[in-house]
Amino acid sequence: SLPAKLINGGIAGLIGVTCVFPIDLAKTRLQNQQNGQRMYTSMSDCLIKTIRSEGYFGMYRGAAVNLTLVTPEKAIKLAANDFFRHHLSKDGKKLTLLREMLAGCGAGTCQVIVTTPMEMLKIQLQDAGRIAAQKKLMAAQAQLSSSSAAEPVMERRTTATQITRELLRSKGIAGLYKGLGATLLRDVPFSIVYFPLFANLNKLGQKDPNVKAPFYVSFLSGCVAGSTAAVAVNPCDVIKTRLQSLQRGVNEDTYSGILDCTKKIWQKEGPMAFLKGAYCRALVIAPLFGIAQVVYFIGIAEFLLDMLPKHRA
Repeated sequence: SLPAKLINGGIAGLIGVTCVFPIDLAKTRLQNQQNGQRMYTSMSDCLIKTIRSEGYFGMYRGAAVNLTLVTPEKAIKLAANDFFRHHLSKDGKKLTLLREMLAGCGAGTCQVIVTTPMEMLKIQLQDAGRIAAQKKLMAAQAQLSSSSAAEPVMERRTTATQITRELLRSKGIAGLYKGLGATLLRDVPFSIVYFPLFANLNKLGQKDPNVKAPFYVSFLSGCVAGSTAAVAVNPCDVIKTRLQSLQRGVNEDTYSGILDCTKKIWQKEGPMAFLKGAYCRALVIAPLFGIAQVVYFIGIAEFLLDMLPKHRA
């Protein structure tokens, strides 16, 4: 049933995000730093420096936004894919690869309604620590080169609510959907790759077409399909992250759109810059979708919904 699918998708998203959010934070900070302004050399370096400067919970900056909106996002994504697969199937026959890709395309298109504002707010909070650390470093360098004592740079903590109010006041609802085109450019190809690949890998573990595959098969299928799709669309994710960042570090470029961003990254940072954070993204997406598919296919919601009438009785 649709309610069960939505609940399953939501629970899957909550569990997955909680487990992998620190890696996602490292991915955002690595993707946003530009040549000459490198604060972090790797994922582990980023996480260690984050803990030292911001504490353990610094790794979860922006997690509240993600945890709040990941439920509808994952619910829409997984339920939409099932919806399109059902309507594209002919008399219950096996879907062709093209139809599986079309179903994934539909799911990816539907999810951006929630994904774009969620990513927009999350990126501002995740990257705030990097910008503050960069300013502190430059202030310390200025103090060393100057005889007069420089005032310490204090980071002004902002919340998702404050950012949302400011965007709505200055730009309206369109402010929350900055980078919509880049989000579509990332999420639609991701779903086109992910869902058919997962479905076919998962079928390999089914002894009977009418019986679900074991949970570990769904988990491994989700991991492999998720990491493959994540790396494939990473260039689009780098562009999306740069476009959705409202604040820049010192001497960092600003971008007017997808083509301008692509051109500047290619010219100033080289083609390898489009793979920034790729291994972080693979580490995020693999367990995230592995856990999501296990929860979704086990059907926790069906169990909970079945228990409700018994509890009331």
